[in-house]
Formats: sequence, C-alpha cells, structure tokens
Amino acid sequence: MKKLFAATLAVSLLALGGCATDRQTAGTVGGAVIGGVVGDAVLGAPGAVAGAVAGGYLGNEAAKR
Repeated sequence: MKKLFAATLAVSLLALGGCATDRQTAGTVGGAVIGGVVGDAVLGAPGAVAGAVAGGYLGNEAAKR
C-alpha cells in the first residue's frame, strides 16, 4: 500500500510540475520522496503525507536557487 501511495504521489507531483524546469521537477520529486520517508518513519501514515507535501515544496524552492 505504501509503495502505491508513493508512486501515485510522485506521478501527481510530476504532473503539477509541468511548467517547471527539469531541475525543479527533480527537486520537487526528490524532496517529496525524502519528506515522505522521514514523515512515515517519525509519525506513520499521516506524517508521510505531510512530509511529502513539505518536502516537495522545499525541494522545489531549493531548486529555483
């Protein structure tokens, strides 16, 4: 179930990053994956969702610089 969720989230983030550069897309997806894994390890399923969202945002912002 977690792998399906992670795959769905990654595809969703790629679709949302349609206008972004390749670097921004990689930052967003990488941040979401790392955030989701850390959030899941710390808080379980709700933490995975929150971590993926926060990680995706931070990864995207960091890639812009």
